[in-house]
Amino acid sequence: MEKQPRQAVIRPRRYQFPPLRPAQPDHAPTDAGQQGTTQQQLSRGYNDGMNQGFARGLEEGKQEGYQEGVRLGFEEGMRKGLAEGKRQARQQFDDTVSPLDSASLAVNRFLADYEQQRRTELLQLVEKVTRQVIRCELALQPTQLLALIEEALSSLAGPPGQIRVQMNPEEFARIQDTLPEKVQQWGLCAEATLAAGECRVITEQAEIDIGCAHRLDHCMDTLKSTLLAEQPHETE
Repeated sequence: MEKQPRQAVIRPRRYQFPPLRPAQPDHAPTDAGQQGTTQQQLSRGYNDGMNQGFARGLEEGKQEGYQEGVRLGFEEGMRKGLAEGKRQARQQFDDTVSPLDSASLAVNRFLADYEQQRRTELLQLVEKVTRQVIRCELALQPTQLLALIEEALSSLAGPPGQIRVQMNPEEFARIQDTLPEKVQQWGLCAEATLAAGECRVITEQAEIDIGCAHRLDHCMDTLKSTLLAEQPHETE
């Protein structure tokens, strides 16, 4: 005999009517309370935003100031470093070339002294040779003194009243043998104190030294003032 399935028993449920308005919890805020909370949140948010913006601006300002300070410091350091480097390099250069400058000055001074000595010796040689040539010429032709006497007389302001010409005794003797008329005309006479080539014209107004030594001394003084003058470009 087959077993019959069991039928489910249906029980009636109790129906509940929905409320006319949603129930509000006892702790729900009123409209005034909600407005106060919103204002607090807005104020808190504004303050938080201000603080965050200030903090961010401060941090960015620090970063920009730091970078600007690094840049300026680097430029200033480079400028001072270059200036100090140039100063030290210049000082090292001066220290290095100072001995060379001293040596150069010593060499230039030596060369200048040598050149001055060489010119002095050259002038002495010229004077010595010239005196020997004059002595030889007068020994061969003593009448050359007459040209000097005539030149001296022509330079006088007026015709002399009385003339006396003194000369070396040996030269006087040779002229007296060659041109005795000049001896009478110019009043030639021997003077033992006069060296060969020397001659002195004496008038009532003046006494003129027309000797060769006097003329040679004048020429040598001119040469010395020219050749022995300091040469700044040689001693520098």
